[in-house]
Amino acid sequence: MDTIEKAANSAHETVDMVANVATQAVEALGEKGEQLKNSEQQLVENCRSYVHENPITALGIAAAAGFVLSRLLSGR
Repeated sequence: MDTIEKAANSAHETVDMVANVATQAVEALGEKGEQLKNSEQQLVENCRSYVHENPITALGIAAAAGFVLSRLLSGR
């Protein structure tokens, strides 16, 4: 009986340890996801500001990017 109890206690401790590690991983992923979301919002805001301040240049960049993408995707 003693051996079974020791094995059960060891299994419980292992499960608790794995659960703690999983909880820490989920929390870290949540934090990184929030940081990524904030970075994305900052990038969008920077792009909007640039386009607002430099509309002609932004239009030229968009046209050039569209041309390059059409050439790459046309398959010729």
